[in-house]
Amino acid sequence: MLADQLVLNKEGQKDSFAKDKNSESPKRSIAKSISWRIVGTLDTIIISWIITGTLSLAFSIGLVELVTKMVLYFFHERIWNTISWGK
Repeated sequence: MLADQLVLNKEGQKDSFAKDKNSESPKRSIAKSISWRIVGTLDTIIISWIITGTLSLAFSIGLVELVTKMVLYFFHERIWNTISWGK
């Protein structure tokens, strides 16, 4: 499973993340995803409201955007965490 490959090390063991200070735990990635998506979703709702003039439509767009972008951001962070370039 893709999620297991992103969270497990090469030997198939879960990392403690205490060993590698350059790495970040999946929990931290999730917390960052949630906080960033709150800001991003509020932005999307405001822009959608300005463009459409309909608050209910703006919230609908914001809800869809919230879910999809949180998932995409989490996997984006986990993939970048496996890349040593720039660390």
